[in-house]
Amino acid sequence: MLKTLRLKNFPISFYAIVLGLAGFTVAWQKAEETFNINYGISSFVFIIMLLLFILFSFLYLYKWKKFPDEVKTEFNNPIKINFYPIIAKVFLLISIILLGFEMEYYSKISWIIGVILQFGFTLVIMSFWMHKDKFELKHISPALFIPIVGNILIPIAGVAHFSPEISWFFFSIGFFLWIIFTIIVFNRIIFHQPLPEKLIPTFFILMAPPAIGFIAYVKLTGSVDVFAKLMYYFSLFLFIVLLSQVKYFGKIKFFLSCWAYSFPLDAFVIATIFMFHQTKWVFMSYLAQAAFFLLNLVIIFLTYSTIKAISNKQICVEENE
Repeated sequence: MLKTLRLKNFPISFYAIVLGLAGFTVAWQKAEETFNINYGISSFVFIIMLLLFILFSFLYLYKWKKFPDEVKTEFNNPIKINFYPIIAKVFLLISIILLGFEMEYYSKISWIIGVILQFGFTLVIMSFWMHKDKFELKHISPALFIPIVGNILIPIAGVAHFSPEISWFFFSIGFFLWIIFTIIVFNRIIFHQPLPEKLIPTFFILMAPPAIGFIAYVKLTGSVDVFAKLMYYFSLFLFIVLLSQVKYFGKIKFFLSCWAYSFPLDAFVIATIFMFHQTKWVFMSYLAQAAFFLLNLVIIFLTYSTIKAISNKQICVEENE
């Protein structure tokens, strides 16, 4: 009975763990290549990520079969719906990872699946935003960026597989929605009630669009121009701001949403390593190494905290909305 109830409460946000580990795999790939690290850790993390992706997918599909009304309710939740596009992002990141392993054919397949899912989720969620009568100010949070970032992510592997015009199409969607929702989210943060404790870790998501946008834009144009630098340095500014609030974030109780720390940090580390490759500025090498060290500490902390929360039965429990 207890196992059935825990399955019923198995949240879509579990995929945030997979997303964080997928980005962590890419970060390790780039670190191994740049800093001559030869421990094969990226391959190990990739395998763990794939196993978790398969496990969580099996559990969620089983939940869908056993408790379809629960899944429908979760999908119609103004906050939780934003976590479904994570599935598309995982496929897009797998595509990037496989390119790093020189497995272009499988990378292309994963990219196509990711693009189809991402475009589908974008249309569905935009329709949800336009027609949902229950969407209120309290539902606005940085989690709104989750459906958007996937569109900016598409060009990173896309330029290696198909015409760059396809990648430009998705980059434009992600870029303009990023600008719009940045204004909306900051309006909520500054002028209205603060975020509930459970959603405070999503502040880190603000870092992801400019970091990923910088990489995607350089992949599309082949150069680090003024516009590219603006995006990177904005992500660096957000990194500094969030780092200055470490005591504030340290007081927060652990929630599954704390995995929101991981992917944005992944993105910033990868962007900083990429910036070093493009500019050869030694400072960027030191910054990348420091941020990469911090990222590893965060992943270790999140992994330990998640295992502890699962063993203490603090996850997959009934939520008070």
